[in-house]
Formats: sequence, structure tokens, C-alpha cells
Amino acid sequence: MSAEAADREAATSSRPCTPPQTCWFEFLLEESLLEKHLRKPCPDPAPVQLIVQFLEQASKPSVNEQNQVQPPPDNKRNRILKLLALKVAAHLKWDLDILEKRCVPFVSLSLSVPVLNMLLNELLCISKVPPGTKHVDMDLATLPPTTAMAILLYNRWAIRTIVQSSFPVKQAKPGPPQLSVMNQMQQEKELTENILKVLKEQASDSILVLEAALKLDKDLYVHTMRTLDLLAMEPGMVNGETESSTAGLKIRTEEMQCQVCYDLGAAYFQQGSTNAAVYENAREKFFRTKELITEIGSLSLHCTIDEKRLAGYCQACDVLVPSSDSTSQQLTPYSQVHICLRSGNYQDVVKIFIEDNLTFSLPVQFRQSVLRELFQKAQQGNEALDEICFKVCACNTVRDILEGRTISVQFNQLFLRPNKEKIDFLLEVCSRSINLEKASDSLKGNMAAFLKNVCLGLEDLQYVFMISSHELFITLLKDEERKLLVDQMRKRSPRVNLCIKPVTSFYDIPASASVNIGQLEHQLILSVDPWRIRQILIELHGMTSERQFWTVSNKWEVPSVYSGVILGIKDNLTRDLVYILLAKGLHCSTVKDFSHAKQLFAACLELVTEFSPKLRQVMLNEMLLLDIHTHEAGTGQSGERPPSDLISRVRGYLEMRLPDIPLRQVIAEECVAFMLNWRENEYLTLQVPAFLLQSNPYVKLGQLLAATCKELPGPKESRRTAKDLWEVVVQICSVSSQHKRGNDGRVSLIKQRESTLGIMYRSELLSFIKKLREPLVLTIILSLFVKLHNVREDIVNDITAEHISIWPSSIPNLQSVDFEAVAITVKELVRYALSISPNNHSWLIIQADIYFATNQYSAALHYYLQAGAVCSDFFNKAVPPDVYTDQVIKRMIKCCSLLNCHTQVAILCQFLREIDYKTAFKSLQEQNSHDAMDSYYDYIWDVTILEYLTYLHHKRGETDKRQIAIKAIGQTELNASNPEEVLQLAAQRRKKKFLQAMAKLYF
Repeated sequence: MSAEAADREAATSSRPCTPPQTCWFEFLLEESLLEKHLRKPCPDPAPVQLIVQFLEQASKPSVNEQNQVQPPPDNKRNRILKLLALKVAAHLKWDLDILEKRCVPFVSLSLSVPVLNMLLNELLCISKVPPGTKHVDMDLATLPPTTAMAILLYNRWAIRTIVQSSFPVKQAKPGPPQLSVMNQMQQEKELTENILKVLKEQASDSILVLEAALKLDKDLYVHTMRTLDLLAMEPGMVNGETESSTAGLKIRTEEMQCQVCYDLGAAYFQQGSTNAAVYENAREKFFRTKELITEIGSLSLHCTIDEKRLAGYCQACDVLVPSSDSTSQQLTPYSQVHICLRSGNYQDVVKIFIEDNLTFSLPVQFRQSVLRELFQKAQQGNEALDEICFKVCACNTVRDILEGRTISVQFNQLFLRPNKEKIDFLLEVCSRSINLEKASDSLKGNMAAFLKNVCLGLEDLQYVFMISSHELFITLLKDEERKLLVDQMRKRSPRVNLCIKPVTSFYDIPASASVNIGQLEHQLILSVDPWRIRQILIELHGMTSERQFWTVSNKWEVPSVYSGVILGIKDNLTRDLVYILLAKGLHCSTVKDFSHAKQLFAACLELVTEFSPKLRQVMLNEMLLLDIHTHEAGTGQSGERPPSDLISRVRGYLEMRLPDIPLRQVIAEECVAFMLNWRENEYLTLQVPAFLLQSNPYVKLGQLLAATCKELPGPKESRRTAKDLWEVVVQICSVSSQHKRGNDGRVSLIKQRESTLGIMYRSELLSFIKKLREPLVLTIILSLFVKLHNVREDIVNDITAEHISIWPSSIPNLQSVDFEAVAITVKELVRYALSISPNNHSWLIIQADIYFATNQYSAALHYYLQAGAVCSDFFNKAVPPDVYTDQVIKRMIKCCSLLNCHTQVAILCQFLREIDYKTAFKSLQEQNSHDAMDSYYDYIWDVTILEYLTYLHHKRGETDKRQIAIKAIGQTELNASNPEEVLQLAAQRRKKKFLQAMAKLYF
């Protein structure tokens, strides 16, 4: 081997080689590998990356022999992968800041919303939180410590995610288009939006859970790697350690409350933008957080609060909700500035800024934001603010100079035409902004250089001598420097007209292109004026041709069915303009700003008409949807029928057969719902084209609903369409079943929850129903789902509904129906229907029956009583017998009995057509009654029951209660010899008083 080769070999062998990255499946093969890996100083892959890999592998769908995609199997491999992900999170001590990557150094990867949602749901599952149970209904004090902590972690993450989603996100720079990557990003975006939608719907519940946690007075425990291993073992191998034991990581009460207070404060602060009163709650929580941080000190292991951010929140709350006991001396400069701005006392703002030049307490960014706000007000026509703008800008400039920053462009522009007043004020600010006795040499040097540069930039020697003769100037500059400066100024040629600048000075240099582009992009985001948007885009495209300005804001969203056509426009300016006009119009429509939405859509329609018939039809469709929403939110709410041309346009859309036109499903839904809401049943049943029934499932569903409504008055034999509608809905709620043979040879049944057997998915059906407002249509749908719910074999308590007899009484294949989904749908539909019409007694009875069937007896009584109250003027009239049927009364009796309100049971037994003496007497024998007992005797009108009460109290030796019963039975209006009308009137009066008393108790 040559010497050169030997040297090369030695150099190569001396280089440290990078160890290979550990693959995810290696952790399945060796149980102890995970802990060894996590103990490394810089493990590769990192802990957060491991969680992503484990959960991705555990949630991969499978493909069966028929090449059909199946959900991830619940096998041992997937369970271990989920457990490994939980163990990694436990190693990170369940720190949401690390998992979400918020202000955490050396973390290169964060968990997305879908992955964190999956991880925390797995934590809830392994912590024995019952699935389907609302967290707000659970008493944290009675739960095992680790279970309560799992619920707190999930709800903390939920509100943190909601708050984080409200912050603007910088749009990532688009790379080369790759279809697979774009599809994956789109899927993740849609999944994230769906999760956020659910979290926002449950936000109030999450806040209630966290508020309840603040009342806990016990320490909690969070799962560690060891406790997770114990839970994964067989029950016989746990050696007495249970899930409720204290084997996990201890979280002190103060630490938990500190973290919860901070997260609640952030949630309340975010809600304050729409409800200013909530800022008070935010202020309370943030200041409580500061107190707890002081109590905890530096010993906290679990509580990680960004104290700088907390201080910012506290300052903001001080401004938004000033404390009632605060005095001007106690207020921070930050708060004082805001108070001055609100009151219009701008001179005091200048004083505060001058004083702050000595203390440097206000952030520079805040001072700049105040100046921007004043500039905006001045540009809106308030000329009195021009002087204030210069003064504030001068204060900011002196602050910048003292801290070694460059002079701002705004100051140079405002100082282009100096005068005596401006020079005097500038010298005053400079003098009051520096303490010459205590100032460092660097501060003095910065101030001297600034004054010298100001002199050099002035062309009027009079102003130069004003500065050079000032006491501050004389103190800061040495004699040699002053003489040199004066000589430079005197050497200027007297023939040069000082009013005209011979060369371009520094002050004439315009702002940089990037600043101008940023300002224009900001205006583009805020503007809803089509003409202004067009002008801004023309200016932007004149500055640069490399940018795609439709990506400026991640809030601009266009449906995917349209984006392909729009992004295919070759001209960049036209493409950006069409995309932004459509996105802004859709956003305005979503927030019910219909006037601006109409302007934006009209401008977009005018633009695309010139070159694209396809996009023209798209805009016509969107304008139709906008007109529907405008009518429904306006005159439609008062019951005014829509104009005939709008109905004709809806019909035209439904009958449209133009090829290659991208269509949004929601428009078809809205059109069919619009026809049903305004009772256009003739068109849907007789005039709708046959091809539509085959191609559009919403039209098919609308036709069946309209026909069923029309046939209701007819005989039962003619209700063929009711049966057709029943079969369609049953098919939608059916699940596809497949048989699979396991490793042990047994055959198991797998159900696919969202089946494609029907004309649409159940979720799509539910979304469509929630667009309906016509009471009869909603009653028909509710009746159908109630009947479908009652058909299941294991049902104990039927739910009642109107028109329930028109549906078939059985289903050929009960096993194919997903009855759990049907039960959920019934609850959702009743909740929606009552939000449309809270006083519909039949819907209130359905809601009461649902609560009765699920053993929620107090809630059931609430709705039974509400149903009676709405149709009897709060029981001042008799409740119609078709509302309070014997079945309803019997259910009210059972509710009272199970709530141990036995006297109420006896009184309700009188409401039956035939008084149930057996139940009444049995209930009165109960001595452990949780109601008012003898106070209710005045509501009994049946003499037999009163006589039994007299005997019962005499037998028990209860003299006082016996006298009350005797007094009640002795009332003349209850005398059996009275005419029937008198007895009925006495009974009716007691019914009224009793039901009103019950309503006050349960409402």
C-alpha cells in the first residue's frame, strides 16, 4: 500500500460514522429498546417523531381480498403501537408545550391536530373514561386521579387548539406541485378542520370541565411509562396496583390549577373579541395564574408557563378591563397610553413616551403600533393629529437613537420641511430623554451623533444655529467637533439656492420594495371592495411577477371542485383576481355580510364572462346560493315567501344538464331544502324531471318527503311513498357486514359504520335535515327515525311521535341496521328541531321520552312539564288530552317515583282517566320522600286518597299531618254531593296549581 493510500485509509477510519436511525418496528421486537432509546442525549428519531410513526402505523387502513379498504384492525400489533406512543408522551411528562412545539428550543417536529387528537383519545381510553360520556357530566372529584388528569389534559388541549387556530398562520412558500403531496396536505387540512369544528362545538363543555377542576382540593397523578405497562398487563399480573392508585407522576394541586387557569384565561381572552364581558374572566384567571406561580416558585415539574406572554396578557387585560380600585399612580405606562388613546388625550401620550425614553419600559413594537394608529386616524381626515403624529414619531426616533437603531423612514418624511416649532420640540425631547449625570458614554455618543446628523441634513443655517447653540448640543459635542461642523456648514456655496436640493438626499430615498409589497398585501387582505382589490393586484404584479398573490392569506379558501379550474387560468393577474374575489365572497357569505358578498360575486361574474363559460356558470350558481341565504336570513324569517324569480332559478339549477360544470354538493342540498321549506311540494312530486331522481339523491329524498307530506290526510292504504321513504332511510342507516376468519379459526362479523348501501351517507342526510325549517317536514323525519329507533328488539321504553302509524312495523334484516347511529341521530334531530321551534309540544314530548329511555328522570320531567306548559298558557288552561295522554302521565309518575318524590306520584295518579289507587296508596306508604309531602295535600282532589292519608297518619301517630289531611278533605268544593261541574272545576284548579308548582321545581 502506498503512503498516500495509507494516509487516506487512516483518515477515513478516524471519522466518526453516523449511527443508523432506529426503525419503528424495532421497538415492537425488543420491549426494553424504547426506554434505552429515550435515555439518549439526542435520540434519533426524536420522541415526538416516534409518536407520529407509531400512531401512523397503528391507524393504517387494511385492504381485504376484494380490494376493499377496511378500518385499522384492533389487533395486538396496533394496541402495542398505541401503547408505545402513550409511553413516549409519558416520557415527555405529557407536556403540551413540547407536543405542540410552542416556544420549545431544539424541537424540530410537532404533532399535528389529528395526531394529538388520536393520542389523547387513546389516553382517555386507557384511563377508563367511558366512551360516549360527556366529560362535563362526570364528577372529577370522584374519579381516580389518573382518569381525572386524562380528562383535564384532553380539555386543556381542546381549548388551546381552539385559541391557536384563531391566530394568523404564515402561508408556507409553495414548492413544485406534486399531486400526491397536495392530496395528502388537503386530506390533513380537511381532517384538521373537522376536528376543530367538533372542538369548537364542545368548547363550552371543555371550559366547564376546567372550571370544575379549579375546585378540586386533591393532588392528581398522570400516567408514567411504568403505570402504562401495568395497565397493559393481564388483570392477574398487576400485583394489586390499580388504575386509581398513586403509582404515576404526582401533580400538585397548585401546579394543576396554575396551568388550567392560564389555559382558561387564554380561552376567555380569545372569546373577548366577540363578547367583551368575558375579558373580566380572562383577567381573573391570568392574575390568579401569577399568584400561583409565586406560590409554586421554581419547584414546579409540571407547570410550564410562558411568563413573558402571561405578563403581556395581564397588561392587555388591565387595559381592556381596568381594575376599579386602580389609581393613575398604580397603572403601568402601557395601561396609561391606552386610557389616553380611548379618551383622545394625545398630549399625555407624548408625555408618557418622553418619560419612557428614560426608563425604556414600553416595548418598541408597541410604540410603533401607537404611531400607526395615529397615522390611520390622521389619514381619515383628522388634521389636528398631524402635529401629534410628528411628536410621537420624534419621541420614537429619539428612543431608537438611544438604543442604537437607525432613523425611521417616517421621521425622515415628516422632517422634510422643518420649522422652528419642530426644531424646538425635537430639542426638548432630546434634552428630557437623557440624564447627562447618569447616562453612559454610548448613550451620549448616540445622542451627539444624531444631533450632528440633523444639522448636516438641514439647509437653512438659521435652524442649524438653533441646534448648535442649544445647551445639550454644547454639552455633548467637544469644541473641535462643533467648530468642524460650523466650518462645514459655512463652506456651502452662497450661490446655491438652499431651497432646492441639487442632489437626491437620504431623506428622498423611498421605502424598500419589500415594505411596499407587504403594505399592499395587508390592504389586499382587509379590502372587500372589488375595484380596490383589482387596483392592488395590478400594483403588486407591476412590482414582481414571481409571487402568487392568491396564497397571501391562508383564510382564503375556494372549494376544491373550483380551484382546479381557477388555477388553470394562464394569466397570473386574472387568476389571482378571480380566486381572491371568489374566496372573499364566500367568506362574506359565511359571516352573513351578504351585501359585500354580492358585490364581490358580481365583479367576479363580470370578469369571467369574458373568457370562461364554465366559470360563468359557477358564479351564477354561487349567486343563486347567496340569494337563497339572503332571503332566508332576511324576509324569510318573518314568513314572507320568496319572489317567484328566485323559485324559478332554483328549479333551473336542479334541472341543469350542462356537462363539465363543477358543482358543489351544498348548492343542491340548499335548493332542495329551499323547495321543501317553502312548500313547493307540487313541483317536487309531479314536475321534477325523471333523470333528476336518478342522478341527484337530494332531489330523490326531497320528492319522497314532499309526497309523504301530501299523503298524510289520506287513508293508510294510499301511503305508498311513506314506505318508499322508510326503505330509503333504512338503507342509509344500514351497515355493510363482512365475515372474517381469525387466527383461532373463529368467524367474526365486521361492520362498516358509514356504509355506501344507501343513496347518501348518514352524515350527509343529517347535514341536509339541518337545513330544513318546515315544521311538517321535520315532524315526518322525526317520526320516521323514532319508529326506526323503536323497531330494535332490545328496546325497553318506546319513544312516541306524531304520525308514527304510517311507517312499517318491522324490518326484514334487523342486524343490518346500525341502531346506535339511529339513536344518536334521533337525539341530534330533536335538538335541532327544538332550536327551530322551542314550543312544539310534540317535539318536547319526544325529547322527554328520550331522557326517560336513558334514565335521566329529572330532565324527562322538565320536558314533559314544558310540553304541557306551552300548550296551556303555563297551565292556566287545561292541557289537551292528546298531549298529556295516559302514557305520558304514567311516565311522569315513574320519574317521580324513581326520584323518591312519592307525594307527587300520588297526585299524578289522579290525572289518569281511571285513578290508579294501588300506585297512589303504595307511594303514600313510603316514608323516605324527597318532596314537600304534606305541603302538597292542597293539590289532592280525590276524597278517597285524602281519606287514606287521614287513616295512614292516624295509624302512624302523626297528628299534625293528619290535621292537614282532614283540613283538605273538609273543603266544601270537594263535597261528593256537589254538582259534577263544581267537582270538575275544583279538580282543574288543583291541577293548575300543582303543575305550576312542579314547573317551578324542575324548570
